[in-house]
Amino acid sequence: MAENHFAAQVAGVVLAGGASSRMGQPKALLPFLGRALAARALDRLRPQVARIYLNVRESSAALASLGAMLVEDPPAFRGAGPLAGVAAALAQAETEGLAFLATVPCDAPFSPLDLVARLAQARAPAVAVSTSGLEPMFALWPVSALAAVEAALAEGRSSPRRVLEALGATRVSLPDAVFANLNTPAEFAQAQAAANLLEVQQPAPAGPMGVDR
Repeated sequence: MAENHFAAQVAGVVLAGGASSRMGQPKALLPFLGRALAARALDRLRPQVARIYLNVRESSAALASLGAMLVEDPPAFRGAGPLAGVAAALAQAETEGLAFLATVPCDAPFSPLDLVARLAQARAPAVAVSTSGLEPMFALWPVSALAAVEAALAEGRSSPRRVLEALGATRVSLPDAVFANLNTPAEFAQAQAAANLLEVQQPAPAGPMGVDR
């Protein structure tokens, strides 16, 4: 089927290379409804893609235990923010012969279980938008964009938003509730309370799932 053919071309990455300075500790391993926050993001993205990665600034046993292939920020761009993680994941996807990369941040406990399908309805690159504007961490990148991403980083242009705009990314509207803001302990506690109230935790089956192109 065409749907399964497209799914087989997509890698997914959870971006967890940030410093988490406002949280005061790494967000990726914070427990969220009994699971590490990054593990929850991986659970929600994994069924939508053929391969799943966890982008990190540096590998650790704790991060490796989350069950995804770790891709470290390129040494030349370490500390350059999430675009460095996008570059690392694009390079890995290219090595594996995949054509697209879906990205979500590690602090995305409400990331849609059909995110890739929604973004894939537009021609990649595609990026989510909320009522607040562009949400560049929720995007579908063509692997062919790797050179443009690396060039931007080499020139000191580390904004995913600006790179996506330069690539002419199609904008895809998603509900505001998708884009949780978990930068502080108070925001984290509020998101957990909302998740408990709405009972949104939905463990996803392993393996790729067909999406609509």
